Amino acid sequence: MTAEPVGDTSAGPVYVYGIVPADVEPQEHAAGIGEPPSEVTVVRYGDIAALVSDMPQRPLGTAQDLTAHSELLDGTAAVSPVLPLRFGAVMSDAESVERELLRPNYDEFRAALAELEGRAQFVVKGRYVEEVVLRELLDENPEAARLREQLRGAPEETTRDARMTLGEIIYRSIADKRAVDTRRVVDTLVAVRPVVAERPPTHDQDAVHLAVLIDLSQRDELEETLTGLSEQWDGRIQLGLLGPMAAYDFVMKREPEG
Repeated sequence: MTAEPVGDTSAGPVYVYGIVPADVEPQEHAAGIGEPPSEVTVVRYGDIAALVSDMPQRPLGTAQDLTAHSELLDGTAAVSPVLPLRFGAVMSDAESVERELLRPNYDEFRAALAELEGRAQFVVKGRYVEEVVLRELLDENPEAARLREQLRGAPEETTRDARMTLGEIIYRSIADKRAVDTRRVVDTLVAVRPVVAERPPTHDQDAVHLAVLIDLSQRDELEETLTGLSEQWDGRIQLGLLGPMAAYDFVMKREPEG
C-alpha cells in the first residue's frame, strides 16, 4: 500500500480533519482552515484516507478555524462515513500522515468506517420554558412555594439565606426532572434504534442533551418522533435537533503526533 497525496500538501505541515474511505473526493466548495480558506485534499492509504489541508502561516485557534473544522467534517458526514479528529491535529507533511497515522491504525480505522457506513450523529437539545417549569415545581413542592411567597416583596439583604435555600431546591428539582425527561426521550427514540450518548447540561434550564447515532435513512422518523414529543409537552420543553454531523461523541480520535 502507498500514500497518495492529492494537491500541493507534501511541502510542509498539514492540518488533518478526519479519516474517510479512500474513494471520497473533496467537494468543490469544501473549505479548510485559513484566510482565505485552504484547499482540502486527501492522503490515501489502501482503503482509507485522511482529509487534509495546508497549515496557515499563523497559530490555530480562531473562531473561523473551529467553524471550518466542524463544517468540513459535518458536511462530509452527510454523504460519507468520517472519523473526526480533534481540533488542532497537525502533522509535519503529507508523508507523515500516511506513515504515522493511516498505516499504523489501518485496521482500526477501516473497521470503524465500516460501522459508520450510512450513519451520522444528531444532537437532541431540549430546554425548559422557565415560567412553565417553575410553576410546575412550585405546585409540586410546598416548601418551595412557601419560600417563594415569603420572599415576595421582601428586601434582598434580609432574605439571603431563604433565597439560597429556594435556589438549591429549584436546582435539585430541575436536575430530577431532567433525568426523568431525558429517560423519556431515550425510551421514545427506541424505534429509530439509536446509539445514545448523554451530554452534560450547558444551561441550568436544560431538559435534554443527547447525542444519537442513527442510520441516515431514519432521519425523517427521528424528526417526526421529536415533533410528537414536543406536542405532548405542549410548551413545557422547547426541543431542537442538530445534524447530521460527524460522530464526535462516538468515534472521536485523539490528535496524531506530528
